[in-house]
Amino acid sequence: MTFDDLKSLDWRDPGRWPLPVRLGVITLWFAVAFLALAYFFVWQAQQPELDRYEQEEQKLRGEFREKHGKAVNLDLYKQQLADIERSFGAMLRQLPGKTEVPNLLVDISQTGLAAGLHQELFQPMSQQNRDFYAEQPIKIRLVGSYHQFGDFVSGIAGLPRIVTLHDVSIKETAKNSFDQLQMDVTAKTYRYLDEEEIQSAEAARRKNEPRKKPAEAQ
Repeated sequence: MTFDDLKSLDWRDPGRWPLPVRLGVITLWFAVAFLALAYFFVWQAQQPELDRYEQEEQKLRGEFREKHGKAVNLDLYKQQLADIERSFGAMLRQLPGKTEVPNLLVDISQTGLAAGLHQELFQPMSQQNRDFYAEQPIKIRLVGSYHQFGDFVSGIAGLPRIVTLHDVSIKETAKNSFDQLQMDVTAKTYRYLDEEEIQSAEAARRKNEPRKKPAEAQ
């Protein structure tokens, strides 16, 4: 059948079409209907599952990129961890032990005297325990000049142990007495807690925790 034969077909009377044409049209109609049904009943039904798989794929790709980046930088992370451990160890060595604290208090007091300051108050306060260290505040009152105060602060910074200064207040001891000033300051020293002290503090914390009430019977 030629193209001209197809043009001569009467589309309003398909019953008179040649048999091959009718079979071809029927086959084409069934194919279109099958594709439409497959789209609506198969593709559309599986679309949510396909979307879920796509989301999982994106998630897995992200995890892969993250883990790949960590694997590539693993040596760098190990080096950074080693540096942190060395730095922490160095700082820990600057914390005195229990038996060294009295000597450190003497060093702080002697630093003020070495700067030429008159010490009016040197009062150690109650120790405050933290996670793995204890904080020892000392209230100090010194009298002297600005220059001497500067020497005192420099001397504290140069101590081999960690000492920090807080709540610094400087005022004149008398009106217009610029060379005689009073400095009130809280110095804090720190020491590491030994294993027994840490366990004791943990036991005390647990003892002071409020107990949970048992659930009421239904």
